[in-house]
Amino acid sequence: MTSIGGAEMVDWNLAVATATRLVRPGPEVSRDEARAIVAELRRHAKSSEAHVRAFTRMTAAGDDGGDTPVLVVDRAGWIRANVAGFRAVLRPLLDKMQERRGNVPGGAVLGAVGGKVTGVELGMLLSFLASRVLGQYETFAPATRDLPGSLTGGGRLLLVAPNIVHVERELDVDPHDFRLWVCLHEETHRTQFTAVPWLRDHIEGEIQAFLGETEVDPATLLERFREAVQSLTGNRPDDGAEGGSRSIVELVQTPAQREILARLTAVMSLLEGHADYVMDGVGPEVVPSVAEIREKFQRRRASGAGRLDAALRKLLGLDAKLRQYRDGERFVRAVVDEVGMDGFNRVWTSPNTLPTKAEIAKPADWVARVHRRAES
Repeated sequence: MTSIGGAEMVDWNLAVATATRLVRPGPEVSRDEARAIVAELRRHAKSSEAHVRAFTRMTAAGDDGGDTPVLVVDRAGWIRANVAGFRAVLRPLLDKMQERRGNVPGGAVLGAVGGKVTGVELGMLLSFLASRVLGQYETFAPATRDLPGSLTGGGRLLLVAPNIVHVERELDVDPHDFRLWVCLHEETHRTQFTAVPWLRDHIEGEIQAFLGETEVDPATLLERFREAVQSLTGNRPDDGAEGGSRSIVELVQTPAQREILARLTAVMSLLEGHADYVMDGVGPEVVPSVAEIREKFQRRRASGAGRLDAALRKLLGLDAKLRQYRDGERFVRAVVDEVGMDGFNRVWTSPNTLPTKAEIAKPADWVARVHRRAES
């Protein structure tokens, strides 16, 4: 990334160092136990491929699994992968902000300080998230020796072993069943991206469009941020009942960004809900204790880990992600019940057949638009 005076807009190395230093330690396991857990997760990830493909009737291009690697990582490994992904996705926006900063007297000096501040802030955010993510299909970070990717430009599947072990112990469920259950969910995400070649580019395009609408004037951004904080803390009249419940991320958006976010929210609801639906659909056949796992996991997902955790989830917009799981799963279930799995799979035809945010809430409207019009 272009820099002025050697300073980037975000000190990425500091972000990694901060997150790694602050992240909670994982559960205690012996070296032999750790090796066994890693080996089992890899086996479950591999066996999940056939289960997910058979249930979804989705096949990766070339029927080769999309050549996307499965990486079993610790919390520090997840942090490094996501910093690399952020760096790749944010590059166009940060280059634009870098150019604007170069035209401001003293911009290089301010940028050096600002880059370190932003690096620390990003590191603090990632340290919070790194102990909560069980798995992730990471698609944006470039392939490296430590982070191999698909030979065809795709991503990689990350399974965060310490978090999986932590949750299985916390829920007091069968660890072998839980590990397979998690792998079924994450393998569904890998299948989504490898079987639908246009999906990655579509999502990246929407993200870049969102970032392209970002105000690069520091004064404007600061004023928006202040208004967002005032609204959240009750020191500013709400714009309506809905406004009081928005996260900082939502409140600093432009109207154009809100439209893009609505489309992205619909896509993410579809992907997360589809993964939950597949996980529960396959589960009874291969995961003996799936009912117990689902019940306990749903309670944990809904309750969070306490008052501070709930506040942070709201501030960061993570409550919206919880709604995506619920609303997306309802959409998938309703559509499959009405038109079957093959009928549902029309959703993957093109960006035009993806559900809108409104259709996620009203699946019958999607069926009417995609199916009934096509048949008329």
